[in-house]
Amino acid sequence: MSFGKMNQIIQIAETEVTTDAYGFNSVKDHIRAVVRAYVEYQRGTARWSNLSAFSSATIMFRFRYSPGITVTPSMVILFDGKRYRITSVEDVQNRHMYIEVFAEIWEPKAG
Repeated sequence: MSFGKMNQIIQIAETEVTTDAYGFNSVKDHIRAVVRAYVEYQRGTARWSNLSAFSSATIMFRFRYSPGITVTPSMVILFDGKRYRITSVEDVQNRHMYIEVFAEIWEPKAG
């Protein structure tokens, strides 16, 4: 994958939920990495149809592996003004070159 296809900037963040003295929750993001990524939205290909059988992912991010960053499903991705909850993380071909992340849009429940 060339850098020409990795033309979107994403932020990988850990989310911390804190409760104040009055019992109100607040969400704070700790940015762990800002990387260039290839972004692919869900579409009608065989790959996405196989994935849709067991996942609710609607977007895929592929970016270069960084030795100092461990991406886990407990993290979120901030992209294009939206928050995406990571559903799965895969090291492409186990070669430590690219990380492929499937995610879904994160919409907190009201109330």
